Amino acid sequence: MNLRPGPEEPDLEPAGAAEPWLNRNIVGMGISSLFSDWGHEMATAILPLFIVTIGASPAALGVIEGASDGAATFAKLAGGRLADRVGVRHLAATLGYLITGLATGSFALAQTWFELLIARTVGWMARGVRGPCRDNLLVESVPAAKVGTAFGFHRSFDTLGAIIGPLCAMFLLHRIGFRSIFVLSLVPGVLSAVSFFFFVREPKEEHLEGPRAFPGWNAAMPPAFRRFLLAVGVFGIGDFAHSMLILRAAQLMGSSAKAMSIAVGLYVVHNVAHAILDYPIGVAGDRYQRRYLLAGWYVVSLIAAIGFAIGPTSFVSLVVLFILEGTVMAAEETLESAVAADLLPANVRGTGFGILAGVNGVGDLVSSVAVGLLWTHLSAEAAFGYAALMSAMGSVLLFLAV
Repeated sequence: MNLRPGPEEPDLEPAGAAEPWLNRNIVGMGISSLFSDWGHEMATAILPLFIVTIGASPAALGVIEGASDGAATFAKLAGGRLADRVGVRHLAATLGYLITGLATGSFALAQTWFELLIARTVGWMARGVRGPCRDNLLVESVPAAKVGTAFGFHRSFDTLGAIIGPLCAMFLLHRIGFRSIFVLSLVPGVLSAVSFFFFVREPKEEHLEGPRAFPGWNAAMPPAFRRFLLAVGVFGIGDFAHSMLILRAAQLMGSSAKAMSIAVGLYVVHNVAHAILDYPIGVAGDRYQRRYLLAGWYVVSLIAAIGFAIGPTSFVSLVVLFILEGTVMAAEETLESAVAADLLPANVRGTGFGILAGVNGVGDLVSSVAVGLLWTHLSAEAAFGYAALMSAMGSVLLFLAV
């Protein structure tokens, strides 16, 4: 497979020189993701606490997170199909960023958790469309040997935004309140779409291998990729939305105003760990067996879930658990796409990314709803114990199946 980077300024790269992985497209995608995560993570960090203030339960949070991700599954599949269409995916990704930003800002208008569910679903469906389109543009914009590095670099920008957003929310929470924070999230949300539109370009079609027409679904599902999807899916049905950790931390520390601020701060720690590990994990994935690294981090997820099930109340223990969960997210986002790129033919890679995103979406639906219901009707111990069991099974399948 011989993939070339996206278009660059002709005076920056002499003829015949080695093709760099850090080009205009990669930087542009990184900036767009930084702004996007800045915006929606401002909202995500306070969403569990806002839900409590309007009288909803952990089950409602699970339904909001799970159902929005589940509905986004269909959008991710559509996004995968669009990702194999040169000339369409750039516009689709741009609109995806814009709609996500607008939907997140509309949280300010919600009076019930059902209205939050509608807004979150619209925003996450837009994310579903844009994700495979952006990922395929990223793969086609770098040399094949640097795909993992490029994913890691991009995810580090993504997570830098996920640090800035909750920090802003934590600072502003007791100054301007929930609804004003949701309104402010519109600014970085809109900037993400503007950045993607102006900085990112479509790689030239003649540089790409294989036909660009819509492939059949079977063509995008070689046997090794099917086995990989099974492992990811099993892990995914226990991989609940990490915003639920904020609610768990606040609960363990007494649910006071101070506890809420500390819980948001712990989510910042989670995202810092995520950001720090994104790039190194991507580089490690280019040097070692990506799938075994990913399976190892599924084990880390098991350990963290057991910790949250036990429910430590000390601040240090909670910091460690949030850090572990942050590293797990870094490994998932960086390595899952890179492993998929290894297993998929170039001309159906976008469709494959859509299928992978769809499997993750179904997992998010099942896991968040299941954890929320178990938490509400049984106990937090049962909820996080279920998540630990699914992590263990997913790790074993990934070691054995790929």
